[in-house]
Amino acid sequence: MNDSKYIYLDNAATTPMDPRVIEEVRKHLRETYGNPSSLHSVGQKAGQILLKSREMIALLINSKRDDIFFTSSGTEADNIAIFGVASKNKERGNHIITTSIEHHAVENPYKELEKRGFKVTFLSVDKYGLINTEDLENAITKKTILISIMFANNEIGTIEPIKEIGEIAKTHDIIFHTDAVQAFGKIPIDVNEMNIDLLSASAHKLYGPKGVGMLYIRNKGVREGWGKFIEPIMYGGGHERDMRPSTVNVPGIAGFAKAAELAKEEMEEEARRQIKLRDKIIKWVTENIEDSYLNGHPTKRLPNNVNLGFSYVEGESIVLDLDMEGIATSTGSACSSKSLDPSHVLLAIGLKPEEAHGSLRVTVGRFITEDDVNYFLEKLPPIIERLRKISPLKKGVEYVFDKNNNHY
Repeated sequence: MNDSKYIYLDNAATTPMDPRVIEEVRKHLRETYGNPSSLHSVGQKAGQILLKSREMIALLINSKRDDIFFTSSGTEADNIAIFGVASKNKERGNHIITTSIEHHAVENPYKELEKRGFKVTFLSVDKYGLINTEDLENAITKKTILISIMFANNEIGTIEPIKEIGEIAKTHDIIFHTDAVQAFGKIPIDVNEMNIDLLSASAHKLYGPKGVGMLYIRNKGVREGWGKFIEPIMYGGGHERDMRPSTVNVPGIAGFAKAAELAKEEMEEEARRQIKLRDKIIKWVTENIEDSYLNGHPTKRLPNNVNLGFSYVEGESIVLDLDMEGIATSTGSACSSKSLDPSHVLLAIGLKPEEAHGSLRVTVGRFITEDDVNYFLEKLPPIIERLRKISPLKKGVEYVFDKNNNHY
């Protein structure tokens, strides 16, 4: 690895903590050690930090403070939303609608629910990764209890038509959940304008600490409350109003809140800056490297996301060679990085297995500069050229794939 310079272009997998967030966490590690459930002054001090943190995070999505529930991760938030709604509403119906490109934190819970007798419709997407809202309308039945569609895709960056989806869900009186882990803090989200009932997010995707997430649960009113349509999936003490038992991580939550505050203050300017870097990468690569192309929507995509395809070369090799040059990238979701299977997202948008294996995800972030991007663009072409010379994937050759999508 190049020890003199290392550029982190894998900000969709996780982000480095912002120094201002680190200081906030450090402060509360020292000072706020009480249990918020305790009655004494030390515990009550922690409880006040918890309330303040809820307020700061709620501001980012225009929600009520008490509709924010803290979890240990975005994955846990997804699981509480999915299994909590399914359990509470099983007598009303057993049909759920989602998409074919969800993160495994959503996809796998639905596969588990199928084993338990639920019927799940996995909507297909177009070549850009967008669902067709007419397909959503047509998939709704009298037994549909939940629509669960990600806000923006973690691999290709495509942003779904969330407001339209929310309107459809509201019209049919169906609960709407969105996994907003990738979008939260990067683009504007208004849970009221978009008619979102449940929203999952995670601190470490917006320069906050790992091990902290949140679930927004819409309060349906004084009489109904959030318990009208969701119930806990774990049981213990009364933490998080019985929705998520376990002593809360106050320093981590305070760091999450600080990260949310910074995201709200800097979102507009930072999005403009990252879009400029993103588009520079897309334009330069597709114009200067033969047989390269963009995966995902050209404009309806996250400000920081670039997913590139390179014919006749495998993405894992590109990642390893870039790492040797001091550049961190990925082929897709970090949760699937050790799997040999091609990305289910790239297959869903119509790529062949050999094309899906040739993907490279580049995600810029708050601490990435134009010089960093220029360095990446300098190092990438010779790597692609060298790998193509030694690759078994050759231009003009048709490949046969076995049932596991391995070519032979």
